[in-house]
Amino acid sequence: MQSRFRSDRRLTVRMGVTLFLLGLLYVAFVAALIVLLKSWVLVVVIAAGALAAQYWFSDRIALFAMHGRVVEREEYPELHAVVDRLCAIADMPKPVVAVSSMDMPNAFATGRNPDNAVVCVTTGLLRRLEPAELEGVLAHELSHVAHKDVAVITVASFLGVIAGLVVRFAFYSELLGGRGRRDQNTLAVLAMVMGVSAAVYAISFLLIRALSRYRELAADRAAALLTGRPSSLASALTKVTGDIARIPSEDLRTAQAFNAFYFTPALGSDPGIARLFSTHPSLEQRLEQLGRISAELGEAATPGKAG
Repeated sequence: MQSRFRSDRRLTVRMGVTLFLLGLLYVAFVAALIVLLKSWVLVVVIAAGALAAQYWFSDRIALFAMHGRVVEREEYPELHAVVDRLCAIADMPKPVVAVSSMDMPNAFATGRNPDNAVVCVTTGLLRRLEPAELEGVLAHELSHVAHKDVAVITVASFLGVIAGLVVRFAFYSELLGGRGRRDQNTLAVLAMVMGVSAAVYAISFLLIRALSRYRELAADRAAALLTGRPSSLASALTKVTGDIARIPSEDLRTAQAFNAFYFTPALGSDPGIARLFSTHPSLEQRLEQLGRISAELGEAATPGKAG
């Protein structure tokens, strides 16, 4: 089903180019591993298993890691009402609604397609935001679902996961293999496997981060146009980013693994170099774009006009 979220051709093109480049990288990576490990069965099993786990169980993994649980309408009627309204306006299937017991204010969407999606908000977000601000955040997350970029990021990121798994497998298999097996040839193969895996991880990391930053701007724009209230989304962004910055970095470590899926990244009060490789554009960039959209819509903008 085609939703009423405005299509974003630039986002579609960037997703396609990124996946194509990652696909080439993946083919080269698998070929190199087969040559080095001399076992195509081992490589295929590891790759297929990791991809299947990420694609089919990403929603469950994310909910479990973030202490989220599915909630019914009776528990959170206002939350369900906002999601119902936005899905009706956008003409898209309603995702499963979940709530995380974390105080960190945030939200995320996950799932392999719009018919198997989950939108989760934290209790910290519900406590801090006004209804119009919450609507803007939820519209942002629903845009991710409608544009299928949750699945794209999930699939794209698995290459980095594979690279990490291969490094660990090579390291531990050699570590447990005994001193007698560690001849120079074996150590050379181990070094090459780890080197290739590290290079693949670095390249895929940079490609995914570039795509992720653009998709966040695209989701902000789609949400602002759907609700007709860019200022509410800007207000939510300012509140959430400011509150997260006051949370000690050690309390955000678990959450940081899922930054690519969040409404706002969990960077802490002093992000430092982490901001350079962030999954999200800066707050200033996001607010600047929302300001331009507000000027485009004007005072007479009607909520729900998404085109």
